[in-house]
Amino acid sequence: MFTRRTVIATVVAGALAGVLGAGSVLSPAYAQDAKAPAGPDNILNVSYDIARELFAAENEIFVPEWKAKTGQQVTVNQSHAGTSKQARAIIEGLEADVVTFNQVPDIDVLVKAGLVDPEWQKKFPNNASPYFSFPSFLVRDGNPKNIKDWDDLVREDVKVIFPNPKTSGNARYTYLAAYAYALEKYNGDTAKADAFVKKLFGNVPVFDTGGRGATTTFVERDTGDVLVTFEAETQTIKNLYKDKKLETVTPSVSLLAEFPVAVVDKVVDKRGSRDLATAYLEFLYSPEGQEVAAKSFHRVANPEVAAKYKDQFPEIRLVKVEEVFGGWPQVQKEHFASDGKLDSLFTAR
Repeated sequence: MFTRRTVIATVVAGALAGVLGAGSVLSPAYAQDAKAPAGPDNILNVSYDIARELFAAENEIFVPEWKAKTGQQVTVNQSHAGTSKQARAIIEGLEADVVTFNQVPDIDVLVKAGLVDPEWQKKFPNNASPYFSFPSFLVRDGNPKNIKDWDDLVREDVKVIFPNPKTSGNARYTYLAAYAYALEKYNGDTAKADAFVKKLFGNVPVFDTGGRGATTTFVERDTGDVLVTFEAETQTIKNLYKDKKLETVTPSVSLLAEFPVAVVDKVVDKRGSRDLATAYLEFLYSPEGQEVAAKSFHRVANPEVAAKYKDQFPEIRLVKVEEVFGGWPQVQKEHFASDGKLDSLFTAR
């Protein structure tokens, strides 16, 4: 049912009786301006590979709410692929009004290209990240390889599935999470951490370009012993493929994965779609938008929604890019730049 190709899905308004309830309240920012903007009645949200279902659900609520609030019938178009690939497509001419990515560097690439305001992280709460997750594991029925933590992923008898870190933000979080684990395990010894990650890469039989392709390889092609992907994806796939009796495994530690969003300024100014694009991203922070994200197994910032869904999320110790690697600019320079550490470890697999 899943495809690796970029998908453009059009979501139109429909009847959603009973979804929100009469007492629904929008966030203060989203509640402003009850007047239909003069701009176009459609926007394109360019997003990461495994967010198809999440944004289909978000759009189902946003579209009728926007019409009820402004009288304007709108369409939200979607494009999904690995975020690094998506960023390149936007630079090459894909007219995204908004991006909902899974790593900061891919928006920074758009900043350098003159497409996004350098101050984009100040325009929305939580450094422009409406929800978060982290790399986690999905294993087969009964967990036959007894996989419990990152150490198990470098065993000779374990085959690991995750996408190509050259094209997927999802995979880059996996790479960084594994590296952070190894640094902690080996007391900061980078040579040993390098060797750990080399072994991990060596245990991956095939690298798909994006997270959903990797999920397809693991679930539908029965390849590998463990899938490493965002917790939200492991929970979703476990529930979707109940017949396979897949099991989620939460490692002892993982890396905080924020999901940054931004308006693509150059595009919205050209199209006149800034009002609609901004309202769409503000909606993701509203109680309704946060509820959709939590139902899709994303961890949210809204305290009331987070408390409501607390029981579906196991406890996990999360480390941050800033704490372990000195921040995203440093990661980009040392790990992801041409001839950086990722290049040396990945080609050595």
